[in-house]
Amino acid sequence: MTTERRTVLALSGAFLAGLAGCASDDGDDPTDDEPDSGDEPDDSAFDEYETDFPELDLVTDPGIESDLLAEQVRGNVAASLAVLEQLREETPDENLFFSPYSISVALAMTYAGARGETATEMAETLRYELEGDDLHAAFGALEHEFERRNEDGKTVETPEWAGEETDGTEDELGFQLSSANTVWPEDDYPFAEGYFDLLEAYYGAGKHLVDFSGSPEEARQEINEWVADRTNDRIEDLLPEGSIDSSTRLVLTNAVYFLAAWEHDFDPADTEPGTFTNLDGSETDLDLMYQSAELRYAEIDGHQLVELPYANGDTSMVVILPAAGEFESFEETFSVDRLGVMLEEIGRPKVDLTFPKFGIESEFSLVGTMQNLGMTRAFDNGSADFSGMVDGDSSGLAIDDIRHKSFIEVDEEGTEAAAATAVEMDEAAPPDHVEMTVDRPFLFYIRDRPTETPLFVGRVVDGESLQSE
Repeated sequence: MTTERRTVLALSGAFLAGLAGCASDDGDDPTDDEPDSGDEPDDSAFDEYETDFPELDLVTDPGIESDLLAEQVRGNVAASLAVLEQLREETPDENLFFSPYSISVALAMTYAGARGETATEMAETLRYELEGDDLHAAFGALEHEFERRNEDGKTVETPEWAGEETDGTEDELGFQLSSANTVWPEDDYPFAEGYFDLLEAYYGAGKHLVDFSGSPEEARQEINEWVADRTNDRIEDLLPEGSIDSSTRLVLTNAVYFLAAWEHDFDPADTEPGTFTNLDGSETDLDLMYQSAELRYAEIDGHQLVELPYANGDTSMVVILPAAGEFESFEETFSVDRLGVMLEEIGRPKVDLTFPKFGIESEFSLVGTMQNLGMTRAFDNGSADFSGMVDGDSSGLAIDDIRHKSFIEVDEEGTEAAAATAVEMDEAAPPDHVEMTVDRPFLFYIRDRPTETPLFVGRVVDGESLQSE
């Protein structure tokens, strides 16, 4: 098996529109990208997938019915809006930017090892609409579909802002969206190899053994270097100092990097200083870009939506502008269904668009977010059940933290964005000092240790008769 696979994705507004039940401009079914052979999708790759993790080869072309795939992506969108709502409540006056895909993939890999009530809570919180074979097949199929769409994308001149990795020739693709997954297990911990085989097969996740118990800081730096390398150094120090210690047993990471030129550039000559009115009514001076072009656009009750396509032809930025003075009320009621209604109203008029240049960097822990959304057991060493990850007893294995870090920069020529997510799994360490005062009813037994045979068993509930005369 390969140790790492980078896949190309295309998380576009147009694709989300199709999954929300909206038709494209030409009336084609947006999920109708399957070959016209008339054959049913080949699900043979999953026939022998069971919870005990049989050996799996790398799934390069997952077979899953398009309606099942659309069902799960709709769940992914719903989960992203739920996370956005929760983060908004935590920091109502701050900008937010995150990658729901990165979070979803990292936690889907974690979910593969969850069992019992822990798995149930994770599935409900993360809006997993599918189970078992279908869920992991859906994530694998998404990556495959996006990779294929990228291969069919347009070849365009790469702009100067793309950096030193390109030479600006006409033959280069001004588009990159790459995703990489890796798991970092403690070297001598009894993880189930079948669990890692599943992650390799469906998520292309390579396995890098590290020594958390002996060299936690070295392991932290190695993980951070991996993330930085796969995000063009836009995401550095994903795991802050002290976040990894000797009790860490596993870290699961996803890194996403995006670079794309607009289909319709904003002319820098048209960029002018302007005023941006903040949520609290105060004003900020910043640069506002301008373009006039035929764009996908909708307006309902004063709420405007515009889709800005990227030059590869398969990705876009969807911008939603609530009516003046109604941002908070709109945001509170925003949902997948409401997005679908707006997208159904899309036309293609000529749009005079004024849009700010901006950059956002975000960094946060998602523990509180996920707990508030209903995922609690996964973080509790006493009740978390990740027995699917290990051979034998899970020994208190639980999620210690979910770290997410993201970056975006938007200017006249395009967009650069990156994000990474790390799920840290810790094992409850035995305490170095305890107190035990036997001053209430108790049970006891005397055993034969080699055979674990109980020789005598006692129950004490009355202390008055315990003392001998």
